[in-house]
Amino acid sequence: MLPADTVRLRHMLDAAREAAGFVEGRYRSDLDRDRMLVLSLVKVIEIVGEAAWRVSDDSRSELPGIPWADVIGMRHRLVHAYFDINLEVLWQTVQADLPPLIEELEIRLGERPDS
Repeated sequence: MLPADTVRLRHMLDAAREAAGFVEGRYRSDLDRDRMLVLSLVKVIEIVGEAAWRVSDDSRSELPGIPWADVIGMRHRLVHAYFDINLEVLWQTVQADLPPLIEELEIRLGERPDS
């Protein structure tokens, strides 16, 4: 794997962990009341997607467990349709989609005992 791709994977992992931390102890209804939480989540998910978009095709093929098109597509949606963000999808992404992504990245970057 190219060194730059390893850096991008690290950026993805760091941003995904931040998103998980932002929602720790929170509820979906918090998104309706806390604009700062929404904007924070949008930004870190954008970072995950931007970093993913910059990972080379060769490195992506080495990591088939990462849904590259979905991750990058989410970034594009947030950036280009910022005026129409579905908070249900945002919450679902953070709650359901990021934990397996974090796990996959931790394994790849050697940060899990089972790696």
